[in-house]
Amino acid sequence: MYDTILVPTDGSDHAVRAAEHALYLADAFDATVHVITVVDLESAAGPFAAGGVDDDFLERIRADGRETIADLEAAIGPTDRLRTAVVEGRPSEAILEYAGEHDADLLAMGTHGRTGVRRYAWGSVTERVVRGADRPVLTVRDTDRSRIDDGYDDVLIPTDGSESATAAVEHGLAIAETADATVHALHVVDAGDGVGSGSVRTPTEYLTDLESAGEKATEEIATRARDAGLDAVSAVQQGHPASGILDYVDDADVDLVAMGTQGRTGLNRYLLGSTAERVLRHAPVPVVAVNTRDRGED
Repeated sequence: MYDTILVPTDGSDHAVRAAEHALYLADAFDATVHVITVVDLESAAGPFAAGGVDDDFLERIRADGRETIADLEAAIGPTDRLRTAVVEGRPSEAILEYAGEHDADLLAMGTHGRTGVRRYAWGSVTERVVRGADRPVLTVRDTDRSRIDDGYDDVLIPTDGSESATAAVEHGLAIAETADATVHALHVVDAGDGVGSGSVRTPTEYLTDLESAGEKATEEIATRARDAGLDAVSAVQQGHPASGILDYVDDADVDLVAMGTQGRTGLNRYLLGSTAERVLRHAPVPVVAVNTRDRGED
């Protein structure tokens, strides 16, 4: 499933936590981990860029990048799986370019950065990478719940029956299988979907249809998990999708979520504010976000 895992770092605790999960998965899948930091020379130069910057300035910026990587290596401890690099460019673009050049199968990133301005900058970098990536991105916040410890005991796979949700199933099941985890398949029925649809069905009939579709989608995932020798449970609930997923994460003590970044609308440009986006921002556990775009697609 994963041969090469890419971990971009800004030196934050969130990035370190992402690297810890990346190394756990690398051990499970016998993968190589690439740790990179991006130096944006144009932004670093700021108002001095117009007049040019000297070689000493450029070397200091690159040295800061090397120090950032060294700090992460010290935090995660010795391993022979790491490859490191300092790359230059705009962070999100450089990360996606490196992932393509090195054929990374998975990216692992913190969802927040250092305090102050860089915190917000790194959070937006992660969001842009999730939007633009043609491969899965594991996002992690540095929380008590996100500690890797002995691995994953419970893996949640939310579904709305869409192609994107189905694509995430493969990743969720593969990770669960390596950890011998219980798989939770969840569908949250959003009754508001039917408002203004012009349907001639009554609200009760409409909800019944939604629940039936959810039961079918979740049971398909649970069946695949059981066929792989894993324990599995399926659940269909009513509520707001993002809140329902986050509540289930807490109630079932879930360790990892695997979900698609697009729903039935398929409008990737509207990811911001969507169910996936809100889960990525607020989940206390790692989330594997799977984008269904083909590699090489603009």
